Parts: sequence; structure tokens; C-alpha cells
Amino acid sequence: MAAPRIVSLIASSTEIVHALDLGPYQVGRSHECDYPASVKSLPVCTGPKFQTDGTSYEIDQRVKAIVQESLSVYKVYADVLNELRPTHIITQAQCEVCAVSLKDVEAAVCDLIVSQPHIVSLSPNCLDDIWNDIILVGKALAVEDRSWTLIGRLRERIEAIREKSALAAAADGKPSVAVIEWIEPLMSAGNWMPELVDIAGGVNLFGIAGKHSPWMSWDEVISKDPDVIIVTPCGFDNQRTLKEMHIIASKPGYKTLKAVRNRRVFVADGNQYFNRPGPRVMESLEMMAEILHPDHFDFAHQGSAWIVYEPAPGC
Repeated sequence: MAAPRIVSLIASSTEIVHALDLGPYQVGRSHECDYPASVKSLPVCTGPKFQTDGTSYEIDQRVKAIVQESLSVYKVYADVLNELRPTHIITQAQCEVCAVSLKDVEAAVCDLIVSQPHIVSLSPNCLDDIWNDIILVGKALAVEDRSWTLIGRLRERIEAIREKSALAAAADGKPSVAVIEWIEPLMSAGNWMPELVDIAGGVNLFGIAGKHSPWMSWDEVISKDPDVIIVTPCGFDNQRTLKEMHIIASKPGYKTLKAVRNRRVFVADGNQYFNRPGPRVMESLEMMAEILHPDHFDFAHQGSAWIVYEPAPGC
């Protein structure tokens, strides 16, 4: 079998490719693939059809305007793909707003005369789906044994945290948790996030495991009065999220919430971690455990991947 030429059009699948030791065979990436750092030198094969700077509200309005016209949110550079001659293109069918979709790739591949690549489409809605996607990539690239080895290591780490968090919850109780995935308008985290909260020893208040992230109202947050609030917008790093935290902090009743009174409002990197359904979902779980049970877990992620939110004086 000839060496594969892999184009990964999702940040998480790029991480899967490298976790399976197939990094040397990746020849192209999406505009969002940035880990490991070495992939940044690869040709970019996609781009957004909207400005990605600005506030969460502005981004939401731009995306909705495109979707309302029944248009794709991202573009695929068929000419770049043609030059790269990929044997495999990895894309996704989970969310057309988050990344290039299967139909976008299929439309571009219709123009690819040279290589006619095999399209591998992932659909990660929950933790089991992430494992299945790792197997799917492994099978497509003839390294299924590596997939099972990787999944085995990840599951072992997960079970170790599950056991320890159960003891922590028995000693300290299970905190109720609101995970916010978008700031304006408010959206709670669904998909695999409720599972992470549960494994880490918390009670998830919003969003359902395996289901898309739902919109939420501030009145619902006030009504549920969570013990812990984690703000981790999709595609935002901590610094970008901090610039918008005043929107949440200025809402009616914010200061009366238990999470606020007890200094248990957190900002977490929603770009590199929580919203990437790949091998580093394990690091996301570690962070969740640190946040929910700080007396029992310390993986040294605090200060870089997640921080305690401290509003500016007067806010």
C-alpha cells in the first residue's frame, strides 16, 4: 500500500491523526487546525465566509445571516486540494457551523480529477462517538490496532478520574454545574460536555449528553442557581472570553448567584480543549475535575487552560 496523503479539515481530526503517529503523512489542514504546532506549516484548504473577529454577538449574527440564505458557512479550496493530491480527506457531519461539513467537501471533491480521495466523515456527539471516530480514522488509514491502543489509554485515564471523583463527591458533595458554550446569545454545552461533568463528580444543569448544545436564558441560570459556572465558548481562548465576561457579570442577579458569591465562576479554553472532540478531551476532563474538586485533583492546568474569573473592580 502506498503511503497515504492525508488532508484533515477539522482541528480534532488533525489531533487524532497525530495521536495515531500519522502526522508525517498529513499534507493539508483546515484554517482552524493548530495543534500540534507543526501543522501550522501545512497548506490551508478551507476558510470561513464571515469575519471571525468581533464579539460573540457579532459572530452569531454573521453566521445566522449566511445560514438563513441556505449557504455554507465555510469554503473549501478545491484548487489547493487538487494540487495536494490527497488519498484521504477527513471532515465531519456533526455541526455545519463549527467546521467544514461533509457536503462542502463532497462538492469540492467533484472537481478533483487527479486523486479522487476517500472521504472519512466523523460525527462526534458524545464520548463513545469520539472513540468510534478514532477507530474510523484508524481503519481508513490501515492502523486500526493503534486506534484501539489509543482508546485503551484514554479510557484508563478516564476511569481513574471517575473513581477518584466518586470518592471526592462522597466526601464533599456533587456541585451543580452550568457550562456556558456561547455568551451572546447564551448557549449551554451539550454533546460530550454533560458526560465530562458527570465523570468529574458534578451535576450538569443544562444540555443533554449526545444532543446538540441548546440555547438558554439568563432566567434559567438564575432559577437553577448553580454552584459552579464554567464559561468556555466554542473557538474562544481565555483572553478572548475574558473580554466578554462583563456581559455575563452585568446581568441582573449575577452577584446573588452561589457560584459568584463563592468565587466559583471559571473561564476555560473552549478553542484548544472543551470543544475539540479528539484525544485531548482527556485534558478537558482533567480540567473539569480540578475545577469541581480542587482539594482532590491537581493536573497543573490552572492558570493556563482555565482560570478563576475575577471581575474588574466596580463590575
